[in-house]
Amino acid sequence: MANEPAVALHEAGHTGAHAHPGYGEVRHHFESYAQQKDASTIGMWVFLLTELMFFGGMFMAYFVYRQWYPDAFASASLKTNLWLGAFNTTVLICSSLTMAMAVHSASTGKRLLLVGFLIATLVLGSAFLGVKAYEYHDKWVHHEIPGEHYECEGCVDAGHTSLFFALYFGMTGLHASHMIIGAFILLVLIWQSYKGKFSAKWYTPIELFGLYWHFVDIVWIFLFPLLYLIDRSGKGGIH
Repeated sequence: MANEPAVALHEAGHTGAHAHPGYGEVRHHFESYAQQKDASTIGMWVFLLTELMFFGGMFMAYFVYRQWYPDAFASASLKTNLWLGAFNTTVLICSSLTMAMAVHSASTGKRLLLVGFLIATLVLGSAFLGVKAYEYHDKWVHHEIPGEHYECEGCVDAGHTSLFFALYFGMTGLHASHMIIGAFILLVLIWQSYKGKFSAKWYTPIELFGLYWHFVDIVWIFLFPLLYLIDRSGKGGIH
């Protein structure tokens, strides 16, 4: 009976988390902060691998249909706005830079800089989504959304251009959904950073989110030339 308090305390320590000074909480199933961080990092990379396979299916469909209907895809690509696509590419590259600076600021314990760079990343991501919404609206106005009222005025092999736009909306829509999720996570990280939750010793959520954000940016780096630059110089110029 005399040992019951000690036993209870021992059991409690194995059902929750224990704190390491400056390192945040270490969950009960990890022996150390280093082990927990390694597990978190591996988990993120595995998640990104599944995301790569998720996007990979759409990329494969794109390559197959482009080989089958090259003229239709090249013609439909001219209906995309190259300058808006290029602008969004620049915006996302800049957001990768601000995210990298946020991770660096976290690693050096500079809280205000961390908050500032996270806000900058959110602003850039929101600008990207705003431009994409404008592009979607333009496609709606010109009836370039596959469906009952679809049309592709002036397109070569117009009957198959709907395949291009189906993939365009599928791939960019999936990408945009990842951006929206990222924006909500950024809001949480900004608030936590402002409250001083992270330190130079513990900033794992910032670091792991950085990997996610860079992955989303890299996906767009591939989407931009595939959707906006198909034979553009030889099929109608840049416009």
